[in-house]
Amino acid sequence: MKSTTNQTKAYIFALIAVLFWSTMSSVFKITLRFIAFDELLLWSSLSGFFILMIINQVSSKRIVFSSLKGKEVLSSALMGFFNPFLYYFVLFKAYELLEAQIAGTLNYIWPIALVLMSIVFLKQKIGLLSIVAVFVSFAGIVLISTKGRFSGYGDISLFGVFLAVFSAFIWAYYWILNMKDKREESGKIVLNLFFGCLYILLYLIITSRPICLPSTEAFMGILYIGAFEMSFTFVIWLMALNNSENTAKVSNLIFLSPFIGLFFIYFFVGEEIHITTIAGLIAIIGGIILQQFSGEKKKESI
Repeated sequence: MKSTTNQTKAYIFALIAVLFWSTMSSVFKITLRFIAFDELLLWSSLSGFFILMIINQVSSKRIVFSSLKGKEVLSSALMGFFNPFLYYFVLFKAYELLEAQIAGTLNYIWPIALVLMSIVFLKQKIGLLSIVAVFVSFAGIVLISTKGRFSGYGDISLFGVFLAVFSAFIWAYYWILNMKDKREESGKIVLNLFFGCLYILLYLIITSRPICLPSTEAFMGILYIGAFEMSFTFVIWLMALNNSENTAKVSNLIFLSPFIGLFFIYFFVGEEIHITTIAGLIAIIGGIILQQFSGEKKKESI
């Protein structure tokens, strides 16, 4: 009975997290109407850092800064460069150049990017089914980025498409680094956010960008992103994983996020959802599921 109750909690926590993540494409796009992409990164990283710091310090596994080892600090300095600094720097710029539905959906290929990067960095072998999965997802990328106009990109920013896809590879590499780092998650992310804030602040100083307080409209978006993209939702997702009998039962719910996100984009951003976006998203998710199936088959054969 206790196991059933915990699994129910896991589904509830997971669905809450998925719901918040589903709103992010809309919030990114709307907030970028009121603030530049690099300033958005600075303020949202700062808000995420302070929010997660409070959550971490009231928990039983709070980080003790005086006991940090040099290796841990260097590890977070490296990870903070990739996330939040480089990842969101590239992603926010992609959202600035593209429709929310295109930037958000293309970014969602990160599990496929993870497979490709695992070949290089983890020396993993890729099977035939995985190769098919990559091509299926790649077909989705082409369909979304061309809107089905295979003679050219039309009014779509090719640089924006590159950035959206590149952000997925940045996230995949960060995920590889994160898998190798066995520290407690919330404390680790707090340190990563701290270094990410330093990097974006340094960037703004080097480029002589004036750092201004955000407008009221931008500030609301910044708080939302800091809380529900970079900090609080992460804790909710961990609670879902910790209460679940196995991670697969809740992890697959993440596939709902991009589809729900399209509804938010339609109603709140005002974008007309292209049929090619839906078809391309189905192809990308299909490729990811195919890749997961390939991984399960490989485990069974061991």
